[in-house]
Amino acid sequence: MLDLSRTSLTRVTRELLEVGLVREGVVELRATTGRPSEVLEVVASAHHFLGIKLTGDALHAVVTDLAAAVQEQSSAALVAPDVDHVVGQIAALVDDVRGRFPRLTSVGISLAGVVTGERGGEVVHQSPFLGWAGDVPLSQLVAQATGYPVVVENDVSALTALEAWSRVGAGVSSMALVTIGAGLGFGFVIGGRVVRGAHGVAGRLDHVVVVPDGPVCERGHQGCASALLPEGAVVRNAGSAAGDYRAVIEAARAGDGPERRAVEAAGVALGRLIGLIQNTVDPEKVVLTGEGLDTYRVAADVVHAEIDRLVEGGVDSAVLDVQGFDFSEWARAAAGGAIFSLLT
Repeated sequence: MLDLSRTSLTRVTRELLEVGLVREGVVELRATTGRPSEVLEVVASAHHFLGIKLTGDALHAVVTDLAAAVQEQSSAALVAPDVDHVVGQIAALVDDVRGRFPRLTSVGISLAGVVTGERGGEVVHQSPFLGWAGDVPLSQLVAQATGYPVVVENDVSALTALEAWSRVGAGVSSMALVTIGAGLGFGFVIGGRVVRGAHGVAGRLDHVVVVPDGPVCERGHQGCASALLPEGAVVRNAGSAAGDYRAVIEAARAGDGPERRAVEAAGVALGRLIGLIQNTVDPEKVVLTGEGLDTYRVAADVVHAEIDRLVEGGVDSAVLDVQGFDFSEWARAAAGGAIFSLLT
């Protein structure tokens, strides 16, 4: 797959064995002639990584091994959302974690916002949920406070990279990721690489108009995806008496009232977004996930009807890949960024 000669593979393998990243597994005879194949296994416990997802009011963390398998997870409220307090809280967490995981290698951080810069020197230009504006050299600040290498990534880009990593072995080289929850996120993989854009803002489809005569979002756009699809928009469109998102979903499942209409309107928006993505990028996979996935589950028929209407031939189940979601996946994706930094 890598177009390396046998000599190069032998040399690289020897180096990986010497540093303890791989070990020899069983010997397999894969043909009737020739030498048997030596199977190598990743030593997943050789390194551990701390992944942190920052929200507007909380810090969610996981520790993973080299295979991105979660070994420990935790959550804590942010003491305060300003940069100094966040960096201090992360440093305290790192100090606590390394006592239990002496092979801790590096730290990955993800957050909603615009992130640019070379790996290990990323700058957060703005993060709406944390209220940050201006240029915050977060990776440098945390590295100085902890003594560990730090990688910072936009949360959706990090999740896209993790999803792409898990699918490369299945031969998928192009993919789109759509996340629905408190906000909307879109990520793209072309030629096996995550598309980040020249200014770190690739995939901003949250304010694309999908229902021209629809409700108005917080920015004043009528009928955009953000006015219909996020959890808060679903609640708002269901009426003030509807309660929280969970209550709206349960009411939508049970009847045909305003809750059902709000969820189905969100389904229309989702179907049109997926149709737009499929017609524009034509990826091998469109991965749909996020904590707001119940919107799709309730309105799946509406979503697929819109996709079928917009995409010639529709999008079958082999293309639309709906993945269950746990909130810890955001932090695991951040850890994935730290793993990729070590391996590449």
